Amino acid sequence: MLPIAMLGFVCTSPGQTFGVSVFNTSFRDALNLTDTKLSAAYMFGTLLASLSMPLVGHLMDRHGLRRTMTGVVSLFGLACIFTSQVTGLVMLFFAFLFLRMLGQGALGLLSGNTLAFWFNRRLGLASGLCHFGFAAAFGLVPALNLWLIHRVGWRWAYAVLGMGVWAILLPLLATLFRNRPEDVGQVPDGGPPPARDGLNDPAVEPDFTVREAARTGLFWVMALSGASWGMIGTGLIFHIQRIFGMFELGAAHVAAMYTALGIALAATQLIGGALADRVPLRFLLAASLTGMIGALSLLRFGAGWWLPYAFGCLVGTSQGLIMVIGNPIWRRNYGLAHLGKIRGSLATLMVAATSLGPFLVGLARDQFGGYDEILLMFMILPAPLVVCALIVPPPKYPPPGRAAAVARP
Repeated sequence: MLPIAMLGFVCTSPGQTFGVSVFNTSFRDALNLTDTKLSAAYMFGTLLASLSMPLVGHLMDRHGLRRTMTGVVSLFGLACIFTSQVTGLVMLFFAFLFLRMLGQGALGLLSGNTLAFWFNRRLGLASGLCHFGFAAAFGLVPALNLWLIHRVGWRWAYAVLGMGVWAILLPLLATLFRNRPEDVGQVPDGGPPPARDGLNDPAVEPDFTVREAARTGLFWVMALSGASWGMIGTGLIFHIQRIFGMFELGAAHVAAMYTALGIALAATQLIGGALADRVPLRFLLAASLTGMIGALSLLRFGAGWWLPYAFGCLVGTSQGLIMVIGNPIWRRNYGLAHLGKIRGSLATLMVAATSLGPFLVGLARDQFGGYDEILLMFMILPAPLVVCALIVPPPKYPPPGRAAAVARP
């Protein structure tokens, strides 16, 4: 299932910021839009898209990964084709809503949960390998999209992307995909789950509900860390050309930044994935947040030809670490029984946060004439979470108020 999950992440690209942003100039020119209108449509579309994530998680828990993902992929392809037909601001808003809901949100959520069902002891390594493909997409998809736009125009380009998603994923879902290893007589990793920092019996599979998970400190540390990273990272990437313009850095430097980011992201997937199975995950979470603070510090205080490379490396490393630890933390600490609902509720917060980042950065520039104030605020925001990541313990199982769990035979 690992290659299918990897392809699932890659196929979210038409709904990811790095995939959509390449079409921004085409949207503005063809629809006669200002930057403000374009950004507002993207923000509100993303914000409303986030509200559907708990429903996607519920459908996964009820109907299984295979049926739910097949429906999402089918609708996502249609969303790409719909995007190719937009004729005004209202249609573009709905296009962004569907792209973000079905691509970045639903398909990304289901692809990540696929790994959680098939791996446990080696889930960190599996996540790293899977996200390695996503890192490659980050570096290659914008160039592919530009090539398509130049060859067939932006409308046909988005239609081709939608049909490509269908061609890649639908046959695999119909023939090879299975919900869980037990369906084919296997077990996750081929062995028992690992001990959870010595606090719980490894023979007991946790089965936290959403309410029980929300009463634990780790839930909120991860939720706020993911939301902070999503808001800050999306805001910076969406406006990176204008931000680099403060340092008199042009398009070539932006391209160099993306190259450095992609390489660092890919390398971190492999190294961080192996570390996630060997060191406490809270250390990797703290390192991710610290790396983001460092990247912001470069933009706030640094200058020079080296800035795009250093910034790209720090952002890529930081993003890579937080991506790698997500699957192991939720699967190992909260179990599979309600994983869809738990991660769906979190996806709502994180997708909503990504909608605010570009708006806040743009608003700060309009109000203050630059980015110093918003960069300083973004630097302060993750700092308390670094401390919380290091001191908040894993949740004990069974949760308070529930009878003791019965070990599996």
